[in-house]
Amino acid sequence: MSQLRFTTSVEAPLTVAFDVARALGRPWPFPLAEVVAVRPERDVFTAPVGARGRVTHSRTFTATAAGTRVDEQVEWQSGLPAVLGRVVEPVLRRRVARAMRAHLDAFAAAAARRAPEVVQVVGAAVVHRGRVLVAQRSGGRYDGRWEFPGGKVERDEPELVALVRECREELGVTVVPGSFVGEVPLDGVVAGGAPGASTMRVWSAGIVAGDLVAHEHSELRWVGPGELDALDWIPADRPLLPAVRALLDRA
Repeated sequence: MSQLRFTTSVEAPLTVAFDVARALGRPWPFPLAEVVAVRPERDVFTAPVGARGRVTHSRTFTATAAGTRVDEQVEWQSGLPAVLGRVVEPVLRRRVARAMRAHLDAFAAAAARRAPEVVQVVGAAVVHRGRVLVAQRSGGRYDGRWEFPGGKVERDEPELVALVRECREELGVTVVPGSFVGEVPLDGVVAGGAPGASTMRVWSAGIVAGDLVAHEHSELRWVGPGELDALDWIPADRPLLPAVRALLDRA
């Protein structure tokens, strides 16, 4: 079994990176069959080559502060006799590497073009003295449930600028963003976009000015890591609790 690994980073959220990659397909001159598809985390495709050969192409998508990292692995068996296989192998490796480099360049460009068309949501895990600020929804579908403060990113607005603006509007304070906490796909429609296209990206933050006021929530509360699970969270925020708990443990 021969193998090559490739990594690229794209300036796009998880869902955009995954969907664009799927639309572009693979750079091989034959169709591959899907064997694994977990949107927006991972997919695996495979196909027979010749009488005894096979190629398998897998991708893993990971959220980062800069966007999405995509790790790709191509494995193949030529099915050729050992002596002939050793002669052909260097040629195959060069062809696979060349095809993948061109493919990844096209993918990164396509994902960057698509990303501004999808409305994103940002959230803040505001931390102070080992506790994190949580906000209780007032009205609407999730009335009474808890979330991390934040909101939609305006078109052409950098994510961290949106984070600072949303905290000022919702909480009456100025924050300084810190480390990237995580990203969660959002169900349904966000600001009229395609269903399931948007995600929420969350950063830690610290308050540097202002006094907390619940402008849009019924209650604000500081909670420790042991109190997080007991709250009735909105669905989008609950998957972030392990990362937030780890953040508090380090605070």
